[in-house]
Amino acid sequence: MMLVGLDARDLAMTRFAVSPLWEAVASVRIIKRPHQFPEHLAWYEQVRPRLAGMDWGLFADLVRMPTPVIPTFVCPPPATSQPTLDVELATLVATPSEAVRASLDALPGPRSSSLAALYADPSAELVRLATVIRAYVGVVIDPYWPRMRTLLEREVLLGAQRMAADGVHGLLNQLDPFVRLDADTLSVEHIVLAGTVRLDGRGLLLVPSVFSGRRVWSNFGSPGQAVLRFPARAVATLWERDPTPHRRGLARVLGRSRAALLHELAVPTSTLELAERCGLTPGTVSQHLGALREAGLVGTHRVGRFVLYARTTAAEALIAASGAAVTGDPSARSDARAARCPSSAAHPPA
Repeated sequence: MMLVGLDARDLAMTRFAVSPLWEAVASVRIIKRPHQFPEHLAWYEQVRPRLAGMDWGLFADLVRMPTPVIPTFVCPPPATSQPTLDVELATLVATPSEAVRASLDALPGPRSSSLAALYADPSAELVRLATVIRAYVGVVIDPYWPRMRTLLEREVLLGAQRMAADGVHGLLNQLDPFVRLDADTLSVEHIVLAGTVRLDGRGLLLVPSVFSGRRVWSNFGSPGQAVLRFPARAVATLWERDPTPHRRGLARVLGRSRAALLHELAVPTSTLELAERCGLTPGTVSQHLGALREAGLVGTHRVGRFVLYARTTAAEALIAASGAAVTGDPSARSDARAARCPSSAAHPPA
């Protein structure tokens, strides 16, 4: 158990960010042990052939399985709420050599030849690592990033709504089953780490993640803003394509297109993204969304200059009831988060 002392400055500086670099790092674990992540098997089957012949060993060596720690310099805290991959890679390349070596020293087990080269000449090898990561992301992340980003932005939106309604305490106590804020102490259950640390005004950065699995990852002890990375919800919906029985049932009532749209709206999504995923024109999607909105099944949220559509609680109840009718189980709609195993830390405290 990690106990993290927070003061008023830390609570005031709590913010959200999305990190494409972290998603790349976390995805390596799925590539290495796909059957430990059944929610991402559809994604894995698509990207596995694309990695054939690609030399990404330096990156792979930094993310070991099992994963007690990940070197801090591989996934630095995002400097802005929505940094690009290039911005995050620039931060990686600028890591001081002594920090790189200290992170590599914390990795258990023997050091591969690629990591030995990184240890010997961090400046040169970090440039090479950034090139490797950029190529890797182009193959396994970029084709899916628009929908991944939409799902992550939904987590940020919901988190902001919780914070507005219940304050930072309410937000943190609903963030994840293995995170709890009691007075001024944040408790984070970890598999391998235990101890006490104070943030002393550095603030807390909350990063939702698609590929983190069922674990919370943290970096509390290093300089700079503390990071808590947590699993986003409904990640399996990113890869779904085949109609489920309850979706077919809804199609008989609502029509195939509107049932498909409701199915895709498990996370807030834009009109253009819905059109692409459902094979409809944007104009047709807009008409169907208008009808669903009038029926109280769809609502809208604005994120920056984008308008995102999402299912309402009435739509969630309708889908849950349809699923229960198909399975014969009134509790058929379960929450995968309840089955989470205990979490582990991404970076050991200094």
